[in-house]
Amino acid sequence: MGFRCGIIGLPNVGKSTIFNALTAAGAEVANYPFCTIDPNIGIVPVPDERLGKIAAIISPPKITYTTVEFLDIAGLVKGASRGEGLGNLFLSHIRGVDALVHVVRCFDDPNIVHVDGSIDPVRDIDIVNTELILADLEAVEKRMEKTERLLKTGDKSLRRELDVYARCRDALGRGLAARNIPPAEDHEMLDELDLLTSKNTLYVANVSEAVLKGKSDYVQRVEKTVARRGAKVIVICGDLEAEIMALPKEERQPFLEDLGLHESGLHQLIRTGYELLGLITFYTTVGPELRAWTVPAGTKAPLAAGKIHSDMEKGFIRAEILHYDDFMKSGGLAQAREKGLLHIEGKDYEIRDGDIVLFRFNV
Repeated sequence: MGFRCGIIGLPNVGKSTIFNALTAAGAEVANYPFCTIDPNIGIVPVPDERLGKIAAIISPPKITYTTVEFLDIAGLVKGASRGEGLGNLFLSHIRGVDALVHVVRCFDDPNIVHVDGSIDPVRDIDIVNTELILADLEAVEKRMEKTERLLKTGDKSLRRELDVYARCRDALGRGLAARNIPPAEDHEMLDELDLLTSKNTLYVANVSEAVLKGKSDYVQRVEKTVARRGAKVIVICGDLEAEIMALPKEERQPFLEDLGLHESGLHQLIRTGYELLGLITFYTTVGPELRAWTVPAGTKAPLAAGKIHSDMEKGFIRAEILHYDDFMKSGGLAQAREKGLLHIEGKDYEIRDGDIVLFRFNV
């Protein structure tokens, strides 16, 4: 698995349309709020040009791409934390995701109603962010109540924990997202709460095809707002992405090039998501399978081996490393070995993006 993204936003901003286009999973799309109640889930192979080039040289019987899992969450409305719309019950579906994809409506269409009656992307962003903060505030206060009860039993070690939660509660109360709270000594305690505003967020401006390659006032306002939050925004036309996905695979890239575009919204979203989360890809060629794996940058070899199987991490001996660039220059594994380009690394080696790895282990 590469990473898991929860797609959020107000109703009728194009979340399900973009989800359908990205995953071809056929989620229901309708012109009324709350058409998505249970989360739609789609798993998408991560586009990987390097994997294809490696496969062209070694001709493996099986090729396995790493993947991204998308969860299309029901639309959130102002007052959800007080029970408006579907309430904030749906937020539990995204507690376990790695990142949030916040879709913002940046197009005019009188045939598609807006839940607040007008198009204002900055207002929409503030509504969703406020509801996420309120949901986190509720989670922190519940944990504080529990901790206070336990503290009365005499466990003085919980005092420190309570102080951490209190600092977080106060920051959330000031409208500060958990990811922007200055780190404290015991900041890992907050990780246990899996707060929604602690997750990295990628903003998607959903535009009409007419403004896809240009600038619109809506998009410029989103970019300015997002920049203040230290986040990123990409521009996607949901309807156009749906058209692209309906084409045979061999026709998609020529179609994009005819429009003057270099990559699809899916490619752009995944690439930006990897950058956002600091992820890298490495490869294994054991047996008949060539496979891509995703790990955070800085992951040491034993932990990367554990991504494949826990026994490989426990019994790790060494890693035989060949970088993708050296592989391509040599024309294959055997040729690279003959040229001395394959190197042996131990437990302290940090896997690099593009490494082709053979793990040696014993259990």
